[in-house]
Amino acid sequence: MKDRIIYIETSTSLTSTALSEEGRIVAYKETQVPRSQASLTAPFIDDMLKELGLTVKDCDAVCVSKGPGSYTGLRVGSSTAKGLCFGADLPLIAIGTLDTLVAQAFADGLVPEGCRYIIPMIDARRMEVYSAVFSAAWERLTETAPVIVDGTTFASYLAEGPVLFIGDGALKCRDIICGTSEAGDCEAGDRLRGAFPEGGSSGSPMPAPDRTKPAGALSQTSFPPAPQMTSRHFRAPSPMKRTGPSAR
Repeated sequence: MKDRIIYIETSTSLTSTALSEEGRIVAYKETQVPRSQASLTAPFIDDMLKELGLTVKDCDAVCVSKGPGSYTGLRVGSSTAKGLCFGADLPLIAIGTLDTLVAQAFADGLVPEGCRYIIPMIDARRMEVYSAVFSAAWERLTETAPVIVDGTTFASYLAEGPVLFIGDGALKCRDIICGTSEAGDCEAGDRLRGAFPEGGSSGSPMPAPDRTKPAGALSQTSFPPAPQMTSRHFRAPSPMKRTGPSAR
């Protein structure tokens, strides 16, 4: 038993798939081309399996991001995952996109010293994001919800100490959250103490894969690689529930 899991990430504008064996990524496919989920998700999975001489029936489960995120992307990802599971009689695992973002923050050492809260944010256009609040101990404190961001939205959390904002909605809202157009004031100021980690651009070439780390990307320009799902990030897997993906 190789404990093989197929991963599908289509909740943002990017498309990513991966295959793990015993908790280690052995193959992945991704593209930085926006809105390519419908045309590339299934071919990516097919290519990965062919490269390893496998079929879907050689795998043990399929894991898919359940959002929040792009309605079209989530629909493509969930329908592809369900089709694979139905055809090969495999269990389906669904992981929340915000939970995965937080997992990546811990895995990549992005949580600053003394951090009180971690707030992942998925862009929902205009000044709205899908968000939830987590403690620095990785405990979910609020449910996922759409939030219209203004200067007071996260003020109560920022007043208590350092806060890490992550995800493709955080950079968009950075100036509003900080209350200034000077990014440094937000990162270093005692009043707001907000952290917006910088990282590789989504347009940069993909480095050679580290087989001990997950592959794929949720991030946008100027953000660290967003969480890619691996079995080591799973807690209690449960069947995917139909909750109605958030519309864009």
